[in-house]
Amino acid sequence: MLRKLVTLGKIGGAHTSAFNLSKGLPGHIRSSKQGRKAIEQAIKELINERFLLAKPSTGELHISVNPHKLKEIKEFLGLGE
Repeated sequence: MLRKLVTLGKIGGAHTSAFNLSKGLPGHIRSSKQGRKAIEQAIKELINERFLLAKPSTGELHISVNPHKLKEIKEFLGLGE
């Protein structure tokens, strides 16, 4: 999910619906109750660790990469600078 956000440039003020993140995951994960719970939990953990920023927008949660953690995220993903 982090790689997708960084690649799409959803950093700081550029955000997307949390629902859109799961679209890149395999269908068997997205469609199962356990999979959806795991996705929600992963998003919550990334927000709590401040890797993602959350913004309530149009009745749903929108998220973006925290620009202050971008260097750390890119190193973790192996993307370099």
